[in-house]
Amino acid sequence: MSELPTTETVADTARAEAIELTGEDIILECRNLSVSFGMDRGVSRVLHDVDIDIRRGEILGIVGESGSGKSMFASALLNAVVDPGRTDGSVIYHQKEGEPVDVLGLEKGPLRSLRWADISMVFQGAMSSFNPTMDFREHFVETLEAHDYDVEKGLNRGEELLADLYLDPDRVLDSYPHELSGGMKQRALIALALVLEPEVLVMDEPTAALDLLMQRSIISLLSDLRDKYDLTMVFITHDLPLVTKLADRIGVLYAFEFAEIGDTAEMIRNPRHPYTRALLNSTPNLDAPLSEMRPIAGAAPDPVDVPAGCPYHERCPMATEECADVKPPMDSVSATHEVACHHWPDVDEEIPLSTEGER
Repeated sequence: MSELPTTETVADTARAEAIELTGEDIILECRNLSVSFGMDRGVSRVLHDVDIDIRRGEILGIVGESGSGKSMFASALLNAVVDPGRTDGSVIYHQKEGEPVDVLGLEKGPLRSLRWADISMVFQGAMSSFNPTMDFREHFVETLEAHDYDVEKGLNRGEELLADLYLDPDRVLDSYPHELSGGMKQRALIALALVLEPEVLVMDEPTAALDLLMQRSIISLLSDLRDKYDLTMVFITHDLPLVTKLADRIGVLYAFEFAEIGDTAEMIRNPRHPYTRALLNSTPNLDAPLSEMRPIAGAAPDPVDVPAGCPYHERCPMATEECADVKPPMDSVSATHEVACHHWPDVDEEIPLSTEGER
């Protein structure tokens, strides 16, 4: 198995790609993307006016606390928010060939074709994704037949993918879900998600239920898969240190909006949003003494009653009257780094990083 990528290796790759990428390299273009649910006590806003471009061939990490809107963002990319949820805004898929596709405007038939074949998703919890009465070969065949894909060709690709994921194809395909470990099932699910040759793979907390060693192994394998199959990946997680070993860029979600988006190296070494710094300071790190690790005080806002102004101001040690009243726009820190904070130039002095000397 290949060595795990280091943060420095990821940083070098991200910087090189940031220089080369132009507007023509956008594969998914999200504008004013919102998800809401009507409730007896009001409208629950679980994603709000998100703007982001996802670049062809990159791995984009989406990070945030539980309830920040990460899973809603993932579902919205595939127009897969369940009823009675409402998705507004736009998600434009720029195919390699052909006209751009308005994902949210597709009818059921074309949308069904787009999923798996163009944009595929790996949901959290591999066990719940498989029918326990079917072996894995049946799962692959069912998926291929449902999309009118050549079964023999697809099974050959599936075997190659399983081998790429360090699994024995014959053993896995003839096994039932309960016969494989959690890590093996998760890798089999990734292979199944890629069997129709999609361009984009969206992964919602794919390693959350796995032990640390298996998490690191899958992270390493995903990087190899991206390179071999020319994939674009969106990797959603609450684990900021984990995603830094994989992602070219990171987007930090807070209260259903992006607080900060940037090149991975710059985000880790020079985070500008108080929330991003709080996440880093609250994360266990072998290089930092326990006394320096600080939990984030308070709680995220209720999606039915998100405060005016900056959504983080009620928990932020830098908050001023302006933060409570005026919503901060996304401001450019650099060509590859944006932040939504009125006071980001002062964050170094006000919220020092607990492991700053190691970064």
